[in-house]
Amino acid sequence: TAVEDPHLWLEEVLGPTQLEWVNKVNSACISTVGDPTSTSTYTRIKSILDSKDKIPHAYRINDEYYYNFWQDDKHVQGIWRKTTLDSFKNGGTETETEWTTVLDIDALDPPTTDTAKTWVWHGSILLDEGPTNTKCDRALIKLSPGGSDADICREFDLTTETFVDPDGSERGFAITTPAKTRISYRSRNECLVGTDFYNDGSTLTDSGYPRIVKSWKRGTPLSEATTVFEAQQTDIAANMYSYHDRGYVHEFQSRSITFYTSQYFYRALTVEGVQNVSADEEEVRFREVP
Repeated sequence: TAVEDPHLWLEEVLGPTQLEWVNKVNSACISTVGDPTSTSTYTRIKSILDSKDKIPHAYRINDEYYYNFWQDDKHVQGIWRKTTLDSFKNGGTETETEWTTVLDIDALDPPTTDTAKTWVWHGSILLDEGPTNTKCDRALIKLSPGGSDADICREFDLTTETFVDPDGSERGFAITTPAKTRISYRSRNECLVGTDFYNDGSTLTDSGYPRIVKSWKRGTPLSEATTVFEAQQTDIAANMYSYHDRGYVHEFQSRSITFYTSQYFYRALTVEGVQNVSADEEEVRFREVP
């Protein structure tokens, strides 16, 4: 006989009854052990996290600028910023380096879904077109409402430092419904994406991650994307991605069967092939990686 889970009702994590229960339990916990934000340990750790003495990790995009995501007491949700190599090397300290803000997360309009009031940075995915165009001018920005695993995705122009309007002339890629999405560029005009396509969980695994990967062309609605890979319902997740390497393109499909085991499939493509033939029309077959 199956044992009934008395906490199964908490699976609806943002339901009003569930949140009322969470607030009640949190209040009881604070009444018992005290408010952690009032302790000296909390104050000391926060001062370390807000310190300007942190060494910023910077990574190069193109030849001119080095980028960094930074949070402190003035930029609570954070800023994506850039500097030159000379400024980074010669600045010495955080306040001496000349940084230029590219994207201010605190300045964005707040989320309009669920109970989240702020955006949390989930990273950037850069467009790599290989040797045919060595300058990266686009990125996919992932933002989570409130810091959950689910996020949205919007295309960003690194030249104008603005989001690319999905309804404008350039038809930017955008997924505005939060989900546990996996997305990457395959070419300038094609993305490989796995998400909750119909907002009903039917394209997710039992673990809540993408089960289906589709080829999504620029200028077309996500609903018209074409399926190019599927994992099994009981897998953790499905993924598909490609990358450039010295004039070659390597493309992979993967099944995360468990947290510790995966199955990979591979095909070798050309730069011209990726640019001109979409993933759903490519005739080169995948082979399983031993």
